[in-house]
Amino acid sequence: MQWQGLNELREKFLSFFESKGHTRMDSASLIPQGDNSLLLINSGMAPLKKYFLGQATPPNVRVTTCQKCIRTPDIERVGKTARHGTYFEMLGNFSFGDYFKTEAIEWAWEFFTKVLELPVDKLYVSVYEQDDEAYDIWIKHIGVAPDHMTRLGKEDNFWEHGSGPCGPCSEIYFDRGPEKGCGSPDCKVGCECDRFVEVWNLVFSQFNSDGKGHYAEMEHKNIDTGMGLERLACVMQGVDNLFEVDTVQNIMQHICRIAGITYKEDPKKDVSLRVITDHVRSTTFMVGDGVTPANEGRGYVLKRLLRRAARHGKMLGIQEPFLYQVAETVIHENENAYPELAEKKDLICKIIRHEEESFAKTIDKGTELLNMFLDRVSSDSLSMLSGADAFKLSDTYGFPLDLTMEIAAERGIKVDEDKFRELMEQQKSMARADRASKVKTSWSNESIADISAPKTEFVGYTQMSCGAKILGIFADGKQVDSIREGDVAALILDRTPFYAESGGQVADTGEIVGNGAFAVADVKKLESGHFMHMGSLEDGILKVGDEVSAQIDADRRMSIMRNHTAAHLLQAALRQVLGDHVHQAGQLVNAEHCRFDFSHFNAMTSEELQAVEDLVNRKIFEALPITMQEMPIEEARKLGAMALFGEKYGNIVRVVSMEGFSTEFCGGTHLDNTSRVGLFKILSESSVAAGVRRIEAVTGTGVLKSYQEMQQRLHFAASALKLGNPLELVERCTAMIAELKEKEHQIDALNMKIADSQISGLFENAKEISGVRVISAFFNGTGADMLRQMGDQVKDRLDGNIVAVFAGMNGEKGTFYCVCGKEAVKKGAHAGKIVQRVSAITGGKGGGRPDSAMAGIGKQYMVDEALAALDAIVGEMLGSAAN
Repeated sequence: MQWQGLNELREKFLSFFESKGHTRMDSASLIPQGDNSLLLINSGMAPLKKYFLGQATPPNVRVTTCQKCIRTPDIERVGKTARHGTYFEMLGNFSFGDYFKTEAIEWAWEFFTKVLELPVDKLYVSVYEQDDEAYDIWIKHIGVAPDHMTRLGKEDNFWEHGSGPCGPCSEIYFDRGPEKGCGSPDCKVGCECDRFVEVWNLVFSQFNSDGKGHYAEMEHKNIDTGMGLERLACVMQGVDNLFEVDTVQNIMQHICRIAGITYKEDPKKDVSLRVITDHVRSTTFMVGDGVTPANEGRGYVLKRLLRRAARHGKMLGIQEPFLYQVAETVIHENENAYPELAEKKDLICKIIRHEEESFAKTIDKGTELLNMFLDRVSSDSLSMLSGADAFKLSDTYGFPLDLTMEIAAERGIKVDEDKFRELMEQQKSMARADRASKVKTSWSNESIADISAPKTEFVGYTQMSCGAKILGIFADGKQVDSIREGDVAALILDRTPFYAESGGQVADTGEIVGNGAFAVADVKKLESGHFMHMGSLEDGILKVGDEVSAQIDADRRMSIMRNHTAAHLLQAALRQVLGDHVHQAGQLVNAEHCRFDFSHFNAMTSEELQAVEDLVNRKIFEALPITMQEMPIEEARKLGAMALFGEKYGNIVRVVSMEGFSTEFCGGTHLDNTSRVGLFKILSESSVAAGVRRIEAVTGTGVLKSYQEMQQRLHFAASALKLGNPLELVERCTAMIAELKEKEHQIDALNMKIADSQISGLFENAKEISGVRVISAFFNGTGADMLRQMGDQVKDRLDGNIVAVFAGMNGEKGTFYCVCGKEAVKKGAHAGKIVQRVSAITGGKGGGRPDSAMAGIGKQYMVDEALAALDAIVGEMLGSAAN
């Protein structure tokens, strides 16, 4: 048994199964493709589900993969233990109706004992208690000693999720030695201690379950095995956990260098090191597959992992963004197996850094909110922070309970841990229920029906119409032989010019005409390769087997192609103007406009937008020829073709090139020359998510329509201002703004005179409390700026021995403004605390500095009551200061 690196083990496994006739498939993206039951790929089998279900044809009946996986149910335990992690790689070999138990067991044993040379006496095997077939193969065919075999129950050794394919499992364990055990004489496979480590799980899918306890033997049985790469590396390297495996330890050592610490010197710091190490691995791979930070879905998972890692960085004393630097080490350690990481390195690091910087602001907000909660507890003479407040800090701001408790303890305040844990458990229960509901449907076939007809031939790249034959008709969720006038249905043809919605391009519309006229409203392509033409029969009768003519709406298709071609020109222009970090993050191309989402971290300036628009139009005017050709993916990459970020492609890809300016992988429809786009006009640029911007643009007739609408608006505006010529609008608007500003200055001056007279009257009735003069007043029609000016005027009167609170309403918005003179502050007055308590009476919030502070008015009808409480609040504050 020789030490072997993680990368070496991955290659040995895949090469071994290639030698057994398996096709090596690249790891699928962490973003599930065509599977809404998962947020992120969490097992080696998940991307291959469509092959097990017969929804798609695998490249071979034997397949082997090393699949990137993310699992987050135990995220709170990551770091606290040395065995939990969110990112891992799953090795697997799969058979789709080909070999079964004998070969799967034989090859697993050969790989362990011959290739890796693991000691036979260290290997133990478990089988399902009723699986005599697997038991006999291990004993009689392989020669495993009976005392190294264990039979386990359904909970441990039977793979099943709801209804669908299922079957018994056989697991291979490695004995790490009695020193790793619990010391019990009964210690054996299945014990909860760390002695026997499960390394490889062989699943024999031989039954079809109805989910109600009934199991039918399947005609075509499958093999699905899974072995954690990091766990295998632990065994081969003789280390205790995944964080000590070579590639993972190299990542941790980078963090140690940044923090200036050493692993295994301080248990608390070790927790943080493990959290950061695991989470930066997860986030690097997630961003590399196209996930961006968001407030829901997989984007929220990414954000949570990044923020949790950044917070633990702060706990190690790292104040500046650093995760993006560690991501470079993650990429370096994995780029041989996953070259896309190196290709996307700049973008990955930019997205991670941007989120780190964003979190730096958020954590400050969380601290501010916590202090506000604690101030409220203190002011109400309580001794405990509510569990609801602690949970809000944890759930919304990523503030862990232990940090909340530590800060609260410094102020002598406890935290309601029981309520916090109750709320946390409620959240986890909902998450578990959600996951369970998704698992039950994860093996469901979402195709409209089982279709035995040949795949649909797509001819729409070169033809707008074609003759075809109806192979299948579906109505009301079932297959039928014919449809009549008024029926809503879906048709399958043997060939079609209709483009099915894909890659952000909408589907074609048009007609299918034979003995009846069928209006096509939408087209979907199934995993099986069949095109579903959805719509309604406007007249006549259509039957299965009818010869028909399929005709797309040619004018609409041309508009779509103009916008799709413009999207390619736009991406190339954005990369020239903004930089190579720009990648497509999504798009919608229809007949009306082009909507393009791309990676960028700042709003584009008007100069940048103009430069991009000018460059696209220049390439349109240059009349660049457009070529579309299919080629092997490696050849396409040599041409420098850009791939869709996070997308996975087959061995043969379609490449769209616009002579020397843009070369992209694309399955959509395009023009044959850029000149046919006509014109290109950007309508808007906006934010979609952190690090993702969106441009909406029009082409061709869309530009003319936009121009005509703008002309109409200019004429309406000119008419409203009683101008005969719209060209005079700029001068007239400039003059009006100047007039309005002058009138605002006059109004402000008059208001100040009125306020001065009112304030002078207030001093005559000012109350003296503990040697400080206190005044208050309400001003209707007065905004925050005016209140600030009034407050600043009185702050220095009476030698600064004054406290004043002014309330103002401007429309529906109300404001309190409090000022305290220098002498009043010395005696204990604090404007921030005063205005906070005054506004709280109305249901408002606010605060600020000791000398000036502002707060909102909640219920306007309670303003008088709030101002009436001012004297008591000031008296209490000054009295406390005196004591």
